[in-house]
Amino acid sequence: MKALIIGGAGFVGNYLIDHLQKDCGWSVTVTKLEHEIIEQKDLSIYNLNILDKQAIIELLEEVKPDFIFHLAAQSSVSVSWKNPSLTIDVNIKGSINVLDAIRELEYKPRILLIGSGEEYGHILPNETPITENNHTRPGNIYAATKVCQNMIGTIYADAYQMDIVMVRAFNHIGPKQAPLFVVADFCKQVAEIEKGLLEPVIKVGNLSAKRDFTDVRDVVRAYSLLIQNGKTGETYNVGSGKAIAIEEILQMILSHSTAVITVEIEHNKLRPVDIPIIEADIRKLYECTGWNRSINLDDTIMDTLKYWRNML
Repeated sequence: MKALIIGGAGFVGNYLIDHLQKDCGWSVTVTKLEHEIIEQKDLSIYNLNILDKQAIIELLEEVKPDFIFHLAAQSSVSVSWKNPSLTIDVNIKGSINVLDAIRELEYKPRILLIGSGEEYGHILPNETPITENNHTRPGNIYAATKVCQNMIGTIYADAYQMDIVMVRAFNHIGPKQAPLFVVADFCKQVAEIEKGLLEPVIKVGNLSAKRDFTDVRDVVRAYSLLIQNGKTGETYNVGSGKAIAIEEILQMILSHSTAVITVEIEHNKLRPVDIPIIEADIRKLYECTGWNRSINLDDTIMDTLKYWRNML
């Protein structure tokens, strides 16, 4: 099988490349932005800006992939508050360019569109854990763009008979994740404190929010199963099925630290709007693919903390 990963230089793309090559045995082509670096070997790498539709068309005609994973996105909620125009351009206009370029091909590759659990937004108390059929009430700019992408993907699958499967991925974490994201941020701060690079105070935002965290290595395994077995036009939650408070995550990280650390709220880490709880119902994913989480949260935290210690 020939797989194309659009936007493969990021956190998830790195793990997806490894999984598709080593575990699936597929031929992999990856796109990245010009300044980005991909270190894996034995794959084809192209520079691609998804705001350039003609460039996408030319790439698809050359590569002719069987499967297309659309990972290219502005994926940070905090960045989306600071730069909504960029988020809209990449996540909506870019996704339309990708889908429209694929629509013009003479054959129909299978596409996995990656969305987010953030799409569900303001979840009512009786809606947890949340199913794929629940209303979406996005509470931030990033989530709104992903809701739009999902709606457009559904329309393209129906109107143009395109083979599109959609995902709403909940929080995924692990080594190599940028410290824009909460677990990587905490682990990096702890590693810096242990090395004497920071005062023994960890700066945090809202600790009461509950989120559904899954190891990125489990997430990419779900993606490969869904692109093979998912039903066209359907959306699937990918998560652990259990939400945990950010405060509990922090205490797990601190319990593995060699330093005595105090915690302080930093107001610039607080979001303008924050959803109290986001937890996935993953029965649809399990029934379709048999997927289950295989890496527990404590092991993921240990691996992430070890990564930052090694980086320093």
